[in-house]
Amino acid sequence: MFQSLIDTLFGCSHQRTTFPLTPARRNGASAVSGTQRIGTYVTCLDCGREFAYDWKAMRVGEAVPESVGAVATQPSYR
Repeated sequence: MFQSLIDTLFGCSHQRTTFPLTPARRNGASAVSGTQRIGTYVTCLDCGREFAYDWKAMRVGEAVPESVGAVATQPSYR
């Protein structure tokens, strides 16, 4: 609760965002990350947070929850 108050007062306004992005789907299957379906989203260019995007309303929606381990780096072997 305290963090949300600090973010409200001093946080990023998310005014600069990327163009809406939709992850590619292969073979007609829906894009899935873990147990959550990935839809169209935008990313704030200032703070890096991702937000859902609604094409019909053309509006930025709720913040996409950060999923632990969604982006895994590959070990480099030499």
